[in-house]
Amino acid sequence: MLVLDYDRINPTAHVAEPIGRGPIVERVLDHLDPAFDGSLPSDVYVWGPPGSGKSAVLTALFSRLETPATQPQTAIQTTTRAQSVELPQFVYVNGREVDSEFQLYRRVLDGVTDADAPTRGISTDELTSRLRSALSEPVGTVIAVDHAEEFEFSPAAARSSLAELDGTLSTVLVGRTPPSDVDEVGDVAEIEIPGYGQQVLIDVLMTRGSSGLAQDALAYDQTRRIAAWAGGNAHDALAALFSAAVIADDAGVQEIRSDDVAAGIDAVPRDGTSLGVVLALPSNRQRVLRAFLELDDDQRFSVTATTEAIADSGWVDLSVGTVKRILYELADADVFDRVTAEQTTGHGRPPSRLEPQFPTLVFRELYDIQADSQ
Repeated sequence: MLVLDYDRINPTAHVAEPIGRGPIVERVLDHLDPAFDGSLPSDVYVWGPPGSGKSAVLTALFSRLETPATQPQTAIQTTTRAQSVELPQFVYVNGREVDSEFQLYRRVLDGVTDADAPTRGISTDELTSRLRSALSEPVGTVIAVDHAEEFEFSPAAARSSLAELDGTLSTVLVGRTPPSDVDEVGDVAEIEIPGYGQQVLIDVLMTRGSSGLAQDALAYDQTRRIAAWAGGNAHDALAALFSAAVIADDAGVQEIRSDDVAAGIDAVPRDGTSLGVVLALPSNRQRVLRAFLELDDDQRFSVTATTEAIADSGWVDLSVGTVKRILYELADADVFDRVTAEQTTGHGRPPSRLEPQFPTLVFRELYDIQADSQ
């Protein structure tokens, strides 16, 4: 067996200690330092290019800092902080999983109380009242909103929504957009996370590949080739490695070959849409995507042909009209790119077809693994 654990090379799975990002973790901790002395830090905007490890750093850090509401305040020790200290509450929210102020508040309430926050049957005003009460504790709360630009398309919107709570809190906004291009985010501190250096990215691929693949299945030169292509983007590098592993595994070989690496790289669109965006889509959208990946080329010739093929595929229980609407919504969200098809006969406007803008082999494998586990 070539692949021992797909999750080890999954671009959307983060490890407890991000490789090569220790100094960045310390920089974020330096900003949060006032919390360790009993007062809240100022708001901060953590930003960097796609695949630079922003989510890896924040999820690793906040998973250690977050404390269930039923437990006493936790402690943390780092290489520069050997002492145990009392901490406020820390809450992590994935902006890709909240598309309204209500959902944002519900996720925060989940993080600061021991009871599940209601999902329906409650007004936003009532939810806000409960959350304000929970945030009134003098110890305070630090709230991280990852992928903040995907909440109403603006980190400023996320900060504004949290500011309306009038609680004892500070925010850590995480996004890709440079601060100079973020409108009305306000006067906040900034921490830039640069893309990975090539050697560090090689280390990421070798470390995660060695734990997820069979022994000697991945060569150093292959990781160097992937890292050079990825240009500092760990998401794309891991997606290419994952894709190469899928291709090799499907071929029944016991090690990744040079052609598998080339095909794996080709399977990851340049400047494409992150798998995290795709995997955060509602289940019916993901089923439409999975059905799309089973279509032949002649069924992808036009949006109309694709729509009809998906509706008839057995993957979805949706009308033709609903499938077409979903496909156009996915194109608007940059999951697909609409490309004008070549037309050699006929008259009138040539049809458009859809090209995936996400790593399809990785999505297919992760979707099927999830489906098999249910």
